[in-house]
Amino acid sequence: MIKQMTEERIPDPHSGKITLHKLVAHFSTIQHHRHLVRKFCFRMGLYYQGMMHDLSKFAPIEFWNGVRYYQGTRSPNIKEREVHGYSAAWLHHKGRNKHHFEYWVDFSMKSKLPGCLMPIRMPDRYIAEMVADRVAASRTYRGSQYQQTDAFEYYRLGQGRLPLHPYTQEKLEFFFANDRREGGECHV
Repeated sequence: MIKQMTEERIPDPHSGKITLHKLVAHFSTIQHHRHLVRKFCFRMGLYYQGMMHDLSKFAPIEFWNGVRYYQGTRSPNIKEREVHGYSAAWLHHKGRNKHHFEYWVDFSMKSKLPGCLMPIRMPDRYIAEMVADRVAASRTYRGSQYQQTDAFEYYRLGQGRLPLHPYTQEKLEFFFANDRREGGECHV
């Protein structure tokens, strides 16, 4: 009974409430992530993509939902999904950022995949940016716990459940393997 009363009085730091702390922390997380992606993209000669990466995160639907569901150890989109069953921020984000393979999924009656999903071949520059994005996200959220296999392991968690074009999958796995050989520094 005492434990239950105590828990009720302590506000949940992961609630959907917007606080100044969460605002500053989320903004800092975005900037840190963008800095890493920029650094990795510049190494690959993807200067424009490095500069423009994830600017949609500052759109109100993405930014304020990110603040509201900020936790610091994983994407706020995951928490938003747990609360609402979907993430409005993610739906906005994936439709505007070509480095997400979900951007390249269409519908076709000719598709043999469930729901008539038709994965489209991603251009190499966006596959490379996707690797940079995944490595940067892993470094950002894992911090000192980061290991150079983290980005690939995150990819493997969704493997088989996600509609990837065979070329995109082959290139993505090639880039991840190369990244692991290079010590997780995105020398793809």
